[in-house]
Amino acid sequence: MIFKKDNLKLGLVLGLLGPILGLVVVYFVKEDFNSLSFGEFLDLFFNTNRLITSIGSLSLLANVVLFTLYVNTHRDKTAKGIFIITLIYGIIILLLKILNK
Repeated sequence: MIFKKDNLKLGLVLGLLGPILGLVVVYFVKEDFNSLSFGEFLDLFFNTNRLITSIGSLSLLANVVLFTLYVNTHRDKTAKGIFIITLIYGIIILLLKILNK
């Protein structure tokens, strides 16, 4: 099975997909966004500093779960890829917050 592999490329792909899935989950779970289309939600997310911080952090929790799973099962190369992408996402979130003022 693909999730039992231990390689950096798998970690990078999982690291990219985790926060996107987290963002989609936030959109569907949070009732404040039910009246918005997904495109409107993304526009609001990228243009509101408060949402960049809160929703960005929540979406990164998906990577925390993946990272913990792979570290605890000693698949360190995959965990390393997840960690690298999580750092990149974090830097992007900080840049968005800084540049949105």
